[in-house]
Amino acid sequence: QVQLVESGGGLVQPGGSLRLSCAASGFTFSSYAMRWYRQAPGKERELVATIFSTGGNTNYADSVKGRFTISRDNAKSTVYLQMNSLKPEDTAVYYCNAVRWGGVKYEYWGQGTQVTVSS
Repeated sequence: QVQLVESGGGLVQPGGSLRLSCAASGFTFSSYAMRWYRQAPGKERELVATIFSTGGNTNYADSVKGRFTISRDNAKSTVYLQMNSLKPEDTAVYYCNAVRWGGVKYEYWGQGTQVTVSS
């Protein structure tokens, strides 16, 4: 069955770094765009970063541009989110998402990993 398993979250001080990983299985990883979302308490889920299936093109939310980097390793069916210069407002549960658009939209979600930025 389809699985997206996030890891790498935790507690970090402001200005610190974390690297999130999302290991995928059960579908053709290389055919899917991969995205990271986040949801802070009391707020709506926010799209943070996208990496497309072909060409490696990426998009970022304005709030994380220049600080976060999304990447993928198709051989390992894994997507990463390198987060630098973390701020308290980056505190949220981070979710991995896989999506493929076509005649039918296929979309899968991970269970989320908590990132807390606090001194």
